[in-house]
Amino acid sequence: MGNFSILNNVSALNAQNQLNINNVNLARTLQRLSSGKRINSGADDAAGLQIADSLNANTQALDQAVRNANDGISVSQIADGALQQITNLLTRGVTLAEEAATGTVDSNGRTSLNNELTQIQAEIARIAAQTNYNGTGIFTTGAGNIAGTLHVYVGDISQKSSISVTITSITTAGDTVTSLNGHSLAGLDLTANASGALDTLKTAISDVATMRASIGAGVNRLQSAVAVLQTTSQNTAAAESNIRDANIAQEVANLTKFQILAQTGMAALAQANSSSQSVLNLLK
Repeated sequence: MGNFSILNNVSALNAQNQLNINNVNLARTLQRLSSGKRINSGADDAAGLQIADSLNANTQALDQAVRNANDGISVSQIADGALQQITNLLTRGVTLAEEAATGTVDSNGRTSLNNELTQIQAEIARIAAQTNYNGTGIFTTGAGNIAGTLHVYVGDISQKSSISVTITSITTAGDTVTSLNGHSLAGLDLTANASGALDTLKTAISDVATMRASIGAGVNRLQSAVAVLQTTSQNTAAAESNIRDANIAQEVANLTKFQILAQTGMAALAQANSSSQSVLNLLK
């Protein structure tokens, strides 16, 4: 048999306690629904928060690695485009040298052909000196320039996770190319030695093709790396989502449950508070 008391209403205290617990759960559910996250603070899931934050950092690093690789591809494509134009100019030079080498062309004709070849050399030198990526020289050497080995980091720098693209430098002196993959175009003269100029130009075309092949190999590897990095980033983001994201269907069900409990808790608290009034009947 229970005791009647007006100093301590145990039923009301129990109802109030349950109502407070329900309000906490309701607030947590509303926060999850509004944020879309199951973990909004360390109190929700400390271990899960640590794993999710680590996965998120990995995703951000992978996304940056994709951008690095794409930047490397852009530089390589600019270099390849410039080398394609140099090949076109050298091919025209071969035509001129072949024409100058034949005996049916007189000295005046060879002079005209040589003048055009001089302009071709000047244009090749200009392309080599001025081709750049965001203001940084691609074929020129020196601090801050790209020529040589371009290291594109696509992973942990401490583990040297990088892909290298070789872009051979082209050295110029004024309007003359002094070194194209180790060979000089200086001294070409169709008026005096057309056949020698022809051999030099053919060698230069082969050198440029070798340079483009090296760049192309690097581009292919970078493109493969981009595909792998994007897949890894997607899967890492999915793993983080499994831990961090709220189950909306479950939270909506919880919202309905806690809203009903809030209403019944208020009713129960009101009933418990009114039950003490029955003690007054003993005084009648």
